[in-house]
Amino acid sequence: MRDDMLDRVEELIREVAQTIVLPRWRHLGSDEVHQKGPGDLVTIADQESERALTAGLKALLPGSTVVGEEAVAADPGVLRRTGDAGAVWIVDPVDGTNNFAAGKTPFAVMVALLQDGEQVGAWILDVVSDRMVRAEAGGGAFADGVRMKTRADAPAADALTGTVSHNHFPEDLRDRVAAGAAKFAGVSAGHHCAGYEYPAVVLDEQQFAVFWRILPWDHAPGSLIVREAGGTVLRLDGSRYSPAEDGPGLLVAPNDDIWHTVRGTLLS
Repeated sequence: MRDDMLDRVEELIREVAQTIVLPRWRHLGSDEVHQKGPGDLVTIADQESERALTAGLKALLPGSTVVGEEAVAADPGVLRRTGDAGAVWIVDPVDGTNNFAAGKTPFAVMVALLQDGEQVGAWILDVVSDRMVRAEAGGGAFADGVRMKTRADAPAADALTGTVSHNHFPEDLRDRVAAGAAKFAGVSAGHHCAGYEYPAVVLDEQQFAVFWRILPWDHAPGSLIVREAGGTVLRLDGSRYSPAEDGPGLLVAPNDDIWHTVRGTLLS
């Protein structure tokens, strides 16, 4: 990745957040919020943010492709471009749209850069706090310029807290995971914002996050940030996660030991 790319993408994201996203927060008209599907909202801020990010990112890297959440909603075939050769941007113009539409936090703007299907850059801006978390493959992860490292110890399950986003789990697995969740110090349903959940694992605000539905704009940015901070992001079967590959189930943890403790406890 070009030396100045991390900074230039960050500047673009902050500009879009400040000029398009934040001014709409708690100021949406009834005709500016729509349902894409049951419980799945889109707002005018999502649409305008994605248009601005798409234009800006293509200008920063001529010849690149953009796969955005709203573009895929309009044309599902766009999702196949995630695995294209060359440079591909993954864009979540407003992560946590339901929170945003309800006038609540958290919500974020997220971008990832893939090169030949591999993650090479990631940016997550918590819009209200203005905190930028970013990472470059092989270069570490940083929050507002301060390097982040995940915890390295291996506590027992009853000392761990985390989130399980179980809305899309198959019924049999949901029951199994619910039984295992009782063995932890605390498990919540999450904050409905992957842009919050991933940094929270790195910053030890929680020690794990479990997801079933794996869409690239939700997980490509955060998974690189966690890995570059020293954490572990694997599918529930232990296989490697790639944004270009389909398939459900993802477990995020600060290190391998905690990952295995959480998986073993939830799926025992």
